[in-house]
Amino acid sequence: MEISSQSSTSTWAPFRIAPWFSERVWGYHDLHPWYDRVADGAPIGEAWLTGDQCIAASGAHAGQTLGALFAESSDALLGQAALRSGASPLLIKVLFVKEKLSVQVHPDDRMAQKYGDPRGKTECWYVLEAELGAQVACGLKPGVTLNEVRKGIKAGTLESSLNLLDVAAGEMIFVDAGTVHAIWPGLILLETQQNCDLTYRMYDYGRGRELHIQKSLEATKLVTRAGKVPARALAGRSLLIDEDYFRVECIEVAGSRASVSLPGEDETAPVLQYLFAAAGAARVAGTGFEALAIPMGGIVAVPAASPEFVVEDLGALELMRITPRWPG
Repeated sequence: MEISSQSSTSTWAPFRIAPWFSERVWGYHDLHPWYDRVADGAPIGEAWLTGDQCIAASGAHAGQTLGALFAESSDALLGQAALRSGASPLLIKVLFVKEKLSVQVHPDDRMAQKYGDPRGKTECWYVLEAELGAQVACGLKPGVTLNEVRKGIKAGTLESSLNLLDVAAGEMIFVDAGTVHAIWPGLILLETQQNCDLTYRMYDYGRGRELHIQKSLEATKLVTRAGKVPARALAGRSLLIDEDYFRVECIEVAGSRASVSLPGEDETAPVLQYLFAAAGAARVAGTGFEALAIPMGGIVAVPAASPEFVVEDLGALELMRITPRWPG
């Protein structure tokens, strides 16, 4: 199927999102080849791809922030899901991990709302690149008690209580809220999470950043479902994870693929979807909007009200499709 691009712009056609770069003490100064970005000062640890402050970089709404678009037009972006919440549901990032992150934990929805925040933070990590021997800390070892966690924070020995996983490119790790976790050096990760940036640091290797001991202990769940998630091969796709808040898939393109074939069999109504190039490059073209390129590391938002389009493989494409889910 081939659709030619037009100079006019359909109001809710797919649009590119410009990344927003966040400084982190554990990050990199040079983000090439993922992004044409070199830090002037502090290292960059995160490229936010769908943050509320991220800006639409093409289409009828170019120049507007995602936060403003969701506030003004949630129906067009989310479809029927706007009845649940009109807010942007997902925060997607690329993490560039050169040094150890803090040992940390995120609250669940109930705890976040207890302290006045709208939602907690369940997340997942897809490994884009991993140096030999790269690891993540994902949960506590069996039998570790909260008192042992408290003592480990005070003594600087908390690492000995963590469950370490060896990780490699192409693997998916689930980190549900309440999981004590950390990321070790030598990794580039695609992180998909609830649209929340609440992090309670338990231990930070003496780097002088604020710790949140009491809240982190309150948020901690001794046993969680966190860990590696095996991919499921389905027709035309690989399902990497399907949880309450998000679904992440690797989509087979094979030259080109029509948008009508992207939704899964259980998706009975149009949904917001994000298309991310984990490798290679793609082109999105359709009637009524300018064709869009998706370079490696680039992301395109596809509103629920989007017209039909075609995704074309421009070479060595690994296309990720990320969609929000809602509990219940």
